[in-house]
Amino acid sequence: MGLPRVIGFVLAGGEGVRLQPLTAQRCKPALPFHGAHRVIDFVLSNLANSGIDTTYVLVQYQAAQLVEHVCQVRPPSGDGRHGSVTVLSPGQHPYLGTADAVARHLGVIEDQRPEHVAVFGADHIYRMDVAQMLVSHVATNADATLATVPVPVAHSCSFGIVRTDKCRRIQSFREKPLEVEGMPTRPTHALASMGNYIFRADVLLRELRLAQSEGLTDFGRDVLPRMALSHRVFAYDFTQNRIPGIEPSEDPSYWRDVGTIDAYFSSQMETLGARSRMRVANPAWPIRTRPQPAASVQVDASRIRHAVLGAGCLVDGGDLDHVVLGRGARVDEGASPRQCVLLDGSSVGSGVRIQRAIIDENNAIPSGECIGFDPVKDRARFPVSESGVVVIPRGHFGRATQAGAP
Repeated sequence: MGLPRVIGFVLAGGEGVRLQPLTAQRCKPALPFHGAHRVIDFVLSNLANSGIDTTYVLVQYQAAQLVEHVCQVRPPSGDGRHGSVTVLSPGQHPYLGTADAVARHLGVIEDQRPEHVAVFGADHIYRMDVAQMLVSHVATNADATLATVPVPVAHSCSFGIVRTDKCRRIQSFREKPLEVEGMPTRPTHALASMGNYIFRADVLLRELRLAQSEGLTDFGRDVLPRMALSHRVFAYDFTQNRIPGIEPSEDPSYWRDVGTIDAYFSSQMETLGARSRMRVANPAWPIRTRPQPAASVQVDASRIRHAVLGAGCLVDGGDLDHVVLGRGARVDEGASPRQCVLLDGSSVGSGVRIQRAIIDENNAIPSGECIGFDPVKDRARFPVSESGVVVIPRGHFGRATQAGAP
C-alpha cells in the first residue's frame, strides 16, 4: 500500500537578522553552503528524496537570488523523476508570519486536494526521510505531527518547546520560552520543534481560516499552541529517522539551525574531512543543487587538509586547513587560511594569514593581510561573532580577480 498524497510547502522568506552582514543582500535560505550548495538545497532534497513530488517555496525577503537558484535546481516543469517546484511570493502585501504565508495560498491546497500537507522550514542543515515521519503521522491518526529533537535547556529560548505524554502526544507548545523544565528522561535537555510539520489537509485548511479570521499569523506563536490543546498533535522523534548511506563516523541525527554566524560557520566545519559529522556527498541520499559550470579546479604545489573546492577554484601554492572554497575562489602562493569559508568569487592574496573567518563574495584580500589573530584589531575593522568568527562583508576589499585569470 502506497503512502497518502502529500504536498509540501517550504517557508523560505526568512530575513536572517542574526546572520548579518551575510544576509544584507540575500535571504537566509540562499546562503552558500559547502562550496556548491545553498542552505535551501537540504530541505528540497529531503522532500524530493522522500517521494514528495509537488513542492511550493514561499519567498519574501531578498528573494531574487533564491528564486533563480531554486528554479535551476528543480525546474518548474519538473524533471520527471524528482517532481516539480513552484515559487510563490506574497504579492503587494508581505507575509505577516509563517501561518499567514501558507494561509495566503489556501487555494493551492484546495486545487491539489492532498490528504496531508508538509510545512517545512528552509534554513536547516540536515537529512531526513520525510516518508518515515508521514508513516508515524498516519499511524497515530494525528491532526498534526511536529518533528522534534532534544536541545540543551540553556538553548531552549531559541526554539518552540513541546511537552508530551508517554505516547508522544503533545500536551503543550511554547514558542521560545525564557524558562523550561527538562525532559523527564533527560533533565538537561528540552524537546524542541524543528520547524517541520505535517498536517491533515482538512484540519490545516480549517485552522488557518480560523487564524485568519482572528488575525493570528504564526504557527509557533499562535496556531500550534492552540492546536496542542484541542487536536491530536504528536511529536515525531527525529533521532529515530534513518537514511541510507550513512558512514560510521557520521551523526545519524545531524541537524543544525544555521540562524547565527557561529552556527553557520560551525556547521560548515562539521561537514569537512573523511570523518565528518555529516557527509554532504552521500550518493544514496543526494543533496541536489544547481548544475555546476564545467570549469576545473586548479591546484599547484599546495598543502590541503580537510577542504571543499568549488568549481573553477585556483589554489596556487597555498596551505589550507579546514577550508570551504566557493565557485571561482582563489588562494595564492604562501597564503594560509585556517578554518575559513570563502564564498563565490573571493580570493586570498599571497602571504595572507587568516583564520576562523567567513569571506563573503567578491572580496580580494590583499597580500600580506593578517586576520583572525588580534580580536581588538579585527573588531575595529569587521563584524565579529560571539565566538570570534570574523565576517568580511561582500566587496569590503573590492572585487576579486576571477580564478585562473591572468
